Amino acid sequence: MDQTKQEDEYGYNLFPERNAVKPKTYIAQSLFTFNHKCQVMLQFAMETSPYAKLLLSAMKSSGCTVYKDRHFSCEDCDGSVSGGFDANSSQIVLCQNNIHQQGHMNRVVTHELIHAFDHCRAHVDWFNNYRHLACSEIRAANLSGDCSFSSELNRFNFGLKSHRQECVRGRAVRSILAVRKISQEEAGKIVDEVFDSCFNDHAPFGRIPHTNKDAKFATRHYESRERYYANV
Repeated sequence: MDQTKQEDEYGYNLFPERNAVKPKTYIAQSLFTFNHKCQVMLQFAMETSPYAKLLLSAMKSSGCTVYKDRHFSCEDCDGSVSGGFDANSSQIVLCQNNIHQQGHMNRVVTHELIHAFDHCRAHVDWFNNYRHLACSEIRAANLSGDCSFSSELNRFNFGLKSHRQECVRGRAVRSILAVRKISQEEAGKIVDEVFDSCFNDHAPFGRIPHTNKDAKFATRHYESRERYYANV
């Protein structure tokens, strides 16, 4: 893939370390501090977040075991993003300079693990098929907690009828615009074309996990699925 095209069209310019851009020496120390904190929060998310634990288990069952040192990378990023999934390397990028709270880390890890899960199970054509990209962005926004009531409350976004759908749609459109050079109108049209089917695809959770309690229930259900089918 042409590097300039990769940077310009696929959002790699938002993740400079993907292109071997080294930090300036006078900020290296602060980046080390960011990196250490990022690594600690990542480990905590993998061990305690019911969302992340279910996705890690589902990926392992699908033949795509996730290893912390291989499949996660804490890096310095553009100020507009918190994370990303690099399909070329099957690696999740966590923006160490933009993630400062554990709750935020948990959501970013979950969001990007959904992309990784889709990459594993559905062989998503990230670079050439905008509908594939849109579908995964819809699922990630819907299932990661990005559009939960508490998250929206923290953003002072309020709504009643179809508020969650509007939140998911808006975040999916913004995610596409961040990594593809297309118009907002075109991005919105693509999202609308696949929205219903992708919004209702809740794998591997089974249903939308609105809270940690829902995610824990989904994890127990997922882990017991083989015992259930063995008795059918």
